[in-house]
Amino acid sequence: MNEQQQVERLSVDEVWNKRPLIISGPCSAETEEQVLETALRLQATGKVHALRAGIWKPRTRPGSFEGVGTKGLPWLQMARKLTGLPTAVEVATAKQVEDALHFDVDILWIGARTTVNPFSVQEVADALRGVKVPVLIKNPINPDLELWTGAVERVAKAGIEQIGLIHRGFSSYGNTEYRNAPMWHLAIEMKRRNQNLPMICDPSHICGRRDILQAVSQRSIDLDYDGLMIESHITPDQAWSDAKQQITPERLNEMLSQIQWRTEMIDAPEASVLDKLREQINHIDDELLQLLAQRMKIADQIGVYKRDHNVTILQTNRWNEILEKGFQKGKQLGLSQEFINKYFDAVHMESIQHQNKIMNS
Repeated sequence: MNEQQQVERLSVDEVWNKRPLIISGPCSAETEEQVLETALRLQATGKVHALRAGIWKPRTRPGSFEGVGTKGLPWLQMARKLTGLPTAVEVATAKQVEDALHFDVDILWIGARTTVNPFSVQEVADALRGVKVPVLIKNPINPDLELWTGAVERVAKAGIEQIGLIHRGFSSYGNTEYRNAPMWHLAIEMKRRNQNLPMICDPSHICGRRDILQAVSQRSIDLDYDGLMIESHITPDQAWSDAKQQITPERLNEMLSQIQWRTEMIDAPEASVLDKLREQINHIDDELLQLLAQRMKIADQIGVYKRDHNVTILQTNRWNEILEKGFQKGKQLGLSQEFINKYFDAVHMESIQHQNKIMNS
């Protein structure tokens, strides 16, 4: 690589404003050779904007590979020099922040196991005071938006101006399809609350396996995410951690080429068509709310009857009957059973609350 190529480095601000922003690299930095070869092959794709590598790895159980530690940071420095790609690492303690910044890491991220603990987030935030560095914050392991929001607020109060969100899925008992259930509705709500913050998807940790990476990546782009963080390794099957979810730089290049990239903005003629369709939805939504309000008024009358005749609010047989009819009708209308179940559950709980107020008034 000649000297001119070494000098051509993207600034962190340039990278931060890339859309879509693509961050890639190995789950763990294992050796200097592995890090440098991965970086060079990722740079060759022309599609990656920042190099990630795990230096410190929080593991569920002792005995697993927990990262090479600080000795891996100079490898990232060299990768930055050779490729011009800014580097990104996960930090969980004040000492890790100090070491990462000492070795000129460009972007830091707070992992899911740290976001879940306000004390740990505060320690990281305190270590970041007075520092100008972008910080990405992963969702907590458990599905709790307040913890995620609290982490954002703590980092913001430390004076960090460039903050982003990473959706990496949530731990969920009984989940078998994903390593971490995406629970898209939670990420969408977090995105709605923080429209000024970029949101990128980490499909590697959502999927836990390679075969569905592209589908999950496409889903996030369809939902207007601002980028992807995907784990890439030169020999994925031999990786020291999370081997099943990593892909080669060449496969990453192929996958990114196959994704249908979408934009929130559209040309004026198409926008007028979309506006008309959205207006129809607005009218239907208004009608739905009016019908739901009428339903609750009837529920109030039922509550009065039950109160006056000492009848319990919950009638299990009646509820099962409503659900079964809903499933059958929904199937005929092309609505999924999952949606019908969630819809009726929400309506039922609102009805119970209405009746409970009347019963105890």
